[in-house]
Amino acid sequence: MLKAIAADYDQWERDVDPVTAGDEGDEGDAAALFRLPDASPAAADARRTALFEFQRRLLPLKSMRLGDADSLNRDLLLRAVDDALQAAAFDPDRLPFTAYWSFSTFGESLARRTIIRSRLEADAYVARLTGLPGYYDQQIANARRGLVTGFIQPKLVAEVALRTARKQADVTLENSPLLLPLAHLPDSIPQDVQSDLRSRATAIVRNQVLPAQRRIAVFLETEYLPRARTTLAARDLPDGERFYTAEIRRHTTTNLTPDEVHQIGLDEVRRIRGRMDAVIAETGFKGSFSAFIAFLRTDPRFYPRSREELLDRYRVIAKQIDPELPRLFGHLPRLTYGVQPIPEATEEGQTTAYYEEGSPARGVAGTFAVNLSHLDQRPLYEIPTLTLHEAVPGHHLQIALAQEQSDTPAFRKHMQFTAFVEGWGLYAEQLGGEIGLYTTPYERFGQLSYEMWRACRLVADTGIHWKRWTRDQARACFLENTALAEHNIDTEVDRYISWPGQALAYKIGELRILGLRRKAEAALGSRFDERRFHDAVLLSGALPLDMLEARVSAWIRREVAGGPGRVSVNP
Repeated sequence: MLKAIAADYDQWERDVDPVTAGDEGDEGDAAALFRLPDASPAAADARRTALFEFQRRLLPLKSMRLGDADSLNRDLLLRAVDDALQAAAFDPDRLPFTAYWSFSTFGESLARRTIIRSRLEADAYVARLTGLPGYYDQQIANARRGLVTGFIQPKLVAEVALRTARKQADVTLENSPLLLPLAHLPDSIPQDVQSDLRSRATAIVRNQVLPAQRRIAVFLETEYLPRARTTLAARDLPDGERFYTAEIRRHTTTNLTPDEVHQIGLDEVRRIRGRMDAVIAETGFKGSFSAFIAFLRTDPRFYPRSREELLDRYRVIAKQIDPELPRLFGHLPRLTYGVQPIPEATEEGQTTAYYEEGSPARGVAGTFAVNLSHLDQRPLYEIPTLTLHEAVPGHHLQIALAQEQSDTPAFRKHMQFTAFVEGWGLYAEQLGGEIGLYTTPYERFGQLSYEMWRACRLVADTGIHWKRWTRDQARACFLENTALAEHNIDTEVDRYISWPGQALAYKIGELRILGLRRKAEAALGSRFDERRFHDAVLLSGALPLDMLEARVSAWIRREVAGGPGRVSVNP
């Protein structure tokens, strides 16, 4: 029964999420492979109905005794369905953009990771371009529904989205990222057909997509921005207190209250600040903490002189990490990754870097995307930490291992419990010390500054959305306790304002993983094997923190009782 439900759920996910289906190499229907998601209210209602049906089918299985693998599949599927229903109850489609992501850039994001391998796929991709204007219109309608119901982004977030939309609409036709997948087509497609495909796609982008993108900018400028909120707190949205509490629960996979999260953040700020003061003393700097931060922010030795230099430094650090991984992990993914610049058209509103997952099934590498704008705001001493987090052993390693699981339902391969994924990324930053990646006190201070950044997130996110702080109050924790450049701080704070609760997952997840490591070290003593511990954490894929704790605790008990044995990859 469970296998049938899981198979039905996998098929349903492929139907409602064609992008993920395509990433997983679902080639049963080339046209379906390049479909766009349906963002209409009718589609959202249909998704809720389907989720309730899955919940009804799964509930009788809760009390059944199942084997380890089936038990985990059941519990994860129940959690995924419950979380999706709780989120859907607030109609989140009414906020189709944040300061970090906008529906207007969705097509370009897909284009950068699309590889066309056949004539059928090329035709399907052209069809996707034809569908983009309709997708934009659906999302504009969702935003209008938000305006009517009061579920609206603050003004400063709308301004970020408008700047992005304007830059996107100003991109010349020949530089459109949407045409990139057709630039290099397989030799199996005759040259005259290739030319026709490119001509068709160019005409679609010129005559349909670019005008639609200009409509997005007009909508944001004339309709949304004048009615955008002057308040910042999610608590001020309709049913905002319940919404924010639910977002904390969803992103952290805990039952922590906003006040509890805020206090954890304050405690972590004090602890990390003590370690930062010790590193400052190690440098021999004579002056206050704020003077040291000012020194780091202004001394030209810490900053790249060109975009090319910055990109090269990231790539060098990435290659320095790669050969150290086998000493930390028993299992490594086969999928590789690359370091690429964030496109200039969208870099202004983006954070310092991000990871885009690849596709083992379709032969697409993961991408560690780095922001090459504002060079005077991109300190070189942060590069090791950021690479550890976004690439390896952080997001790429963890996500690629999950994607490469065998004999597991498809939904397990792309689950993204934020507290696990981002908690692991933050934990991975600390592993840089074990492999000797931090070679100067300034790089060690950069790592601590990034850890402080995540602690300040707990303070700032709950401050903004629960305590109704101003933007300047939220900025203060970062300005006073981190070496982050002010441009990065502004970008980050705007992200927290626009995406309530998500920023809390990092530190909460990291603290739970560190707690499990300390538990394992205490129980196993000299028998503690770091490689086996990391495999125990990672090889079941992303998990809610309570389920992670249960599984790692069971692994510790087995290790204590029976000595070293095989760590099961699945689950």
